[in-house]
Amino acid sequence: MSKFATVSSQAITQEVDGETVILDLGSEQYFSLDTVGTRVWQLIREGKSIDGITRQMETEYEVDPVQLAGDLDRLFGALLEQGLISMGDLPGENSD
Repeated sequence: MSKFATVSSQAITQEVDGETVILDLGSEQYFSLDTVGTRVWQLIREGKSIDGITRQMETEYEVDPVQLAGDLDRLFGALLEQGLISMGDLPGENSD
């Protein structure tokens, strides 16, 4: 079953010079994403599944798939831990 990430309604973002600055209204903390993290954030906002984001990043960047998987796991884990995203099943899919 495909999973997707949803950006928190408490996260306000601004792109600056190819990087993203995120303000979490709940905690009043700022976070930043580099250019690669910014691309992942854009794909999350576009509604791509985690698998779709992985495939897109593989086509856009020359990266070892194992390295990419680990990097994405760490990024999604950090975003989840800070409450900037939530994870779930794709809309309309049955969880049975």
